Amino acid sequence: MRQIPLGVRLPDRALFASFLPARNTQPLEHLRQVALGTRSGLTWLCGPAGCGKTHLLQAVCAAAAERSRAGYVPLGAVAPLGLGVLDGLPQLECLCLDDVDRIAGQGEWEHAIFALLSELEDGGGRLVLAARSPPALLGWALPDLGSRCAAGAVFQLRVLDEGEQYAALQLRARLRGLELPPETWQWLRRRFPRDMRTLYEVLDRLDEAALAAQRRLTVPFIREVLRAARTRAD
Repeated sequence: MRQIPLGVRLPDRALFASFLPARNTQPLEHLRQVALGTRSGLTWLCGPAGCGKTHLLQAVCAAAAERSRAGYVPLGAVAPLGLGVLDGLPQLECLCLDDVDRIAGQGEWEHAIFALLSELEDGGGRLVLAARSPPALLGWALPDLGSRCAAGAVFQLRVLDEGEQYAALQLRARLRGLELPPETWQWLRRRFPRDMRTLYEVLDRLDEAALAAQRRLTVPFIREVLRAARTRAD
């Protein structure tokens, strides 16, 4: 898996195979084509935190990197480092920019992003951008950048409902060789925030513990793992 500058590395589990489509089938199929190189131009993903934007951007990058130069840049994390984080990106064939709303309204950043997008598009590159809001609702300092983004393919991702959340966790668990029984899911949903980012982080911790202990994800085992984690924290 390709590592881009600044030490940003894609998680091994952020793949198309581990993303539950649910009501997001259309954007998922569109992004598969982007990753394959059969669809070019600009794609914009929007939706609230935890709806899967970052997962899909990283999945595009991972799939595209198998056959072309690809990169993923989380602007929310790297923007404080300055505009230099954009150096070398025009050489990529597929670029995924996350957290675009974090630089919206900042003229210097917007001009740099506009120049980057223009250069990539002129070269036939593929661009996938993500933010919480659609392009038309961001407070752009550079209207031309807003217009360029709005002219692309814009998809609003739907947040998973309770049943879909369980299916998504089951999918992620199965890919790791684990089973997530219904009673375990009911126990987790009563004790943790019901956003997928938090639930996936919990599953990651439980996966590591289950692998080390060679145990199933039963409620008693989860209680044991979380109790041990709290003890270490204290």
